[in-house]
Amino acid sequence: MKEALKEAKKAYKKLEVPVGAVIVKNGEIIAKAHNLKETKKDTTKHAEILAIQKASKKLGAWRLEDCEMYVTLEPCTMCAGAIICSRIKKVYIGTKDPKTGACGSVLNIFEDYKFNHKVEYELGIMQEESEKILKDFFKELRKLKK
Repeated sequence: MKEALKEAKKAYKKLEVPVGAVIVKNGEIIAKAHNLKETKKDTTKHAEILAIQKASKKLGAWRLEDCEMYVTLEPCTMCAGAIICSRIKKVYIGTKDPKTGACGSVLNIFEDYKFNHKVEYELGIMQEESEKILKDFFKELRKLKK
């Protein structure tokens, strides 16, 4: 999660919502990414999607069955769906997203529906740090908009 937080800090510096994601296979980081939605002017450029794309490219496969993801903010429905479709084994989540979270906050894609792949997940990994970077970012953003 420390590496995911480093990615979130990269997003922060670019005035992107500071979310970072890291994918690990056999204890080794195979992909890192952060939000680039504003930079790329593309709704799909979430940290999780970008990390999945990088991991798939590195492994030469779309199935990431033996992989785990660390992400600083609870995935949205798009990202949770991509996690299921890519067959990621487990997701470690920093903090909840009460507005768009799809792993328990607004709905739970991982538990409430029957898909062909079951994703394990754990909430609250380095929660304080994950919350702080988001709170600091939005506080700073409000100051910039005044």
